[in-house]
Amino acid sequence: MKKILLIGDSIRLGYCRYVKYAFKDVAQVYYPTENCRFTTYVIRNLHEWKKQTECGSDIDLIHWNVGLWDCLRQIDGEVLIPLDEYKRNLERICRMIRHHFPKARMIFATSTPVQEALYTGEFKRLNRDVEAYNAVAAEVITAFGGEIDDLYTHMTGIPEEYYSDKTHFNTKEGTKHITAAVVQSIEKALDLTASPVDYDTVYGNIESVLGF
Repeated sequence: MKKILLIGDSIRLGYCRYVKYAFKDVAQVYYPTENCRFTTYVIRNLHEWKKQTECGSDIDLIHWNVGLWDCLRQIDGEVLIPLDEYKRNLERICRMIRHHFPKARMIFATSTPVQEALYTGEFKRLNRDVEAYNAVAAEVITAFGGEIDDLYTHMTGIPEEYYSDKTHFNTKEGTKHITAAVVQSIEKALDLTASPVDYDTVYGNIESVLGF
């Protein structure tokens, strides 16, 4: 069986179990149980997640995202991780991925659009920032021979009810829509065919379906 590792923030947490279910007959899908947050957090913990998931070094594909935390504007109006630092961090992560998973194909998922108007507190996300960080990520990842899964474009213009809050898609239709894009990108990269996911049956019940 092919081996797939999913790394990413809370957007990834929303779809990883459904991706695992879709590939249950053709691939082993691994992912950390925690939110992988921002780039410096990934740099610090990638080796820990490798040990935690017991995925080994022979991963065939790593599908990952990081950026929504990095471009989060803090109480002073500044982003958490400035764009030039974000670029350097992505380069470090790519080198670390090559070290830990030398044969893995690499797919980077762009950060998804937010509902800006709902950010009324001290912390804010702006889609123009998300787009700028995605552009830098695309430049870095392709330079390292990776591919882009453009989730930003895929999730742009979706019905508002697909969102579960200002950032996430943890509704049945939102989960279905984003999972389909991730599954398709993995299918194409590894020449696999995933199983259909009956969301009417498994949504909200995926843990028991997967047996944990």
